[in-house]
Amino acid sequence: MEVEVVSPKTPEHNATGIALQPHRDKHPNAKVIAFNVLAMDLALRLVPNTERRISSKCRNSQMGHENLSLINKRQRASFRLCNVSGYKTDLLEIHAKDPKFHLLFIPGNPGVVTFYVDFLESLYDLLGGIASGRRLVAISHIAQTEKVMGSSRGNSLLQKCKNWEHGRLFSLQEQTDHKMNFIEHELQDAEVPIVLIGHSIGSYITLDIFKRLQGKVTYCIYLYPFLAVNTKSSTQAFIKKIAASRTLCTGLSSIVAILGLLPAWISRILVKNSVGNSWCPSAVEALCTHVLKYHTVQNMLYMAMTEFEKLSEEPDWSFVREKKSQMAFLFGSDDHWGPLHLYEEISNKVPGAVLAVEGGDYTHAFSCTDAGSLWVAQHVAGLIKNYF
Repeated sequence: MEVEVVSPKTPEHNATGIALQPHRDKHPNAKVIAFNVLAMDLALRLVPNTERRISSKCRNSQMGHENLSLINKRQRASFRLCNVSGYKTDLLEIHAKDPKFHLLFIPGNPGVVTFYVDFLESLYDLLGGIASGRRLVAISHIAQTEKVMGSSRGNSLLQKCKNWEHGRLFSLQEQTDHKMNFIEHELQDAEVPIVLIGHSIGSYITLDIFKRLQGKVTYCIYLYPFLAVNTKSSTQAFIKKIAASRTLCTGLSSIVAILGLLPAWISRILVKNSVGNSWCPSAVEALCTHVLKYHTVQNMLYMAMTEFEKLSEEPDWSFVREKKSQMAFLFGSDDHWGPLHLYEEISNKVPGAVLAVEGGDYTHAFSCTDAGSLWVAQHVAGLIKNYF
């Protein structure tokens, strides 16, 4: 068994798991802002894929000059709104003229590609940039898209989130079929192999696609994989109850939507002082402009409900054993979505599997910090280079 283990370190955090830093400006609405910070904290605890415990080690100020130089020089990605099987879909792309293989990234839930800009741009440059002959594409989930206008950098991001699918809800299976249709129509070059990278529930989708497209998919990387329900997690049990209740889903979606109607500067303060105290600007902007929408939260919760239903089944270990040479897994040291007991189960049931445990405290939401994005990009780039 090939195993890479990095000793985890425990970050400091308060009793709620969030390093709250109240806004201290003497603004006449300070009490209102403080109240909304608490409301934001409560609402975002229920978002299926938001990890709250962010280590101070992820801050830019503690990154080396070499790593910061890489971030400054990296190739910029472009956004494209396209139609996949009749559904509006966001694509984040970096093109190569004659790609030797395609890199397709499938996000977690929420499936907002803006959260992964820093990670994907860093990964592309670590693989050699344009000269590498690789095309990188990240695809959003249906009904979790955004129409992008203007610059895509930090606080200057101007976005308009539109409910393209008019309130329709989409299951895990429908989201998987959506990615299959994209591959069949957009990545149809028979001679160009495909590398799939999945995060969280995107790992499950990636595994399912690999089973269905074994002739086209060459290699798969599963980041902080959500492959089975964690019966030991009280957080998952709590989210499962909410997702299964139409009344609770509607109530939570409404609360989050109200927060999303606040002036942009207030939303940013709430995010920065609750879940996003160490997040990079693009992640804060993505949450404020996209996730805080009624239809987005409705789709996140509906998809989560179908995730819990499907992932109550045991993973297809026979397929994983058969294709283990074409797979690699990265787990977090403290991640209830991809817990270490799943890591141990894979190591026992799939001898020789390529496994690693990230111990840098970047958490499940690694892409929300520059340091986490860069570390995971370096790890993924190393896996791809070693494979090819």
